[in-house]
Amino acid sequence: MAHIDLDDGISGLPSLLRFRPETAGPLSALAETLLRGPGPLERGERELIAAYVSELNDCRFCASSHGACAAAQLPGGTTLVRQVHADPGEAPISDRLRALLAIAAAVQRGGKEVGEEHVKAARDAGATDVEIHDTVLIAAAFCMYNRYVDGLATSLPADEDAYRQMAERIVAHGYGSASRPG
Repeated sequence: MAHIDLDDGISGLPSLLRFRPETAGPLSALAETLLRGPGPLERGERELIAAYVSELNDCRFCASSHGACAAAQLPGGTTLVRQVHADPGEAPISDRLRALLAIAAAVQRGGKEVGEEHVKAARDAGATDVEIHDTVLIAAAFCMYNRYVDGLATSLPADEDAYRQMAERIVAHGYGSASRPG
């Protein structure tokens, strides 16, 4: 049960966006920019970074919803997302993405946890400064989103298929559609 009076029919972050519409626009715009806006990382890769950080933070709603978005946009789908969540070191992903996920994991532990060795490994694997920047920003933002969702004890969907449906809507229409139910 949520810590505040939220719409029981809406789960996770969308319930909070409905509760406080004044913050919905900026939060949705940030997600839209980070995960779907122009940038060198593929949308599926960005979603995977968000899902991985959310998994590390044990935020079930965000790990599942962004995992579904990543799965919808990456070869390997749900199986790949599960492999990355279990062990990115063994998952069938590029060395570049593996190094970026290591940076994301360091950010999740704390910003000062990102060391020169992380950046060097990413660069050695072919990551650009913009990709490194975007990875750090996505990881930092998702620590905030995770704490927002879990800090107010938002509900989880009753049906796991709801995550796939959310992903279809977001992939097709963006994060402005995320606060709309159904």
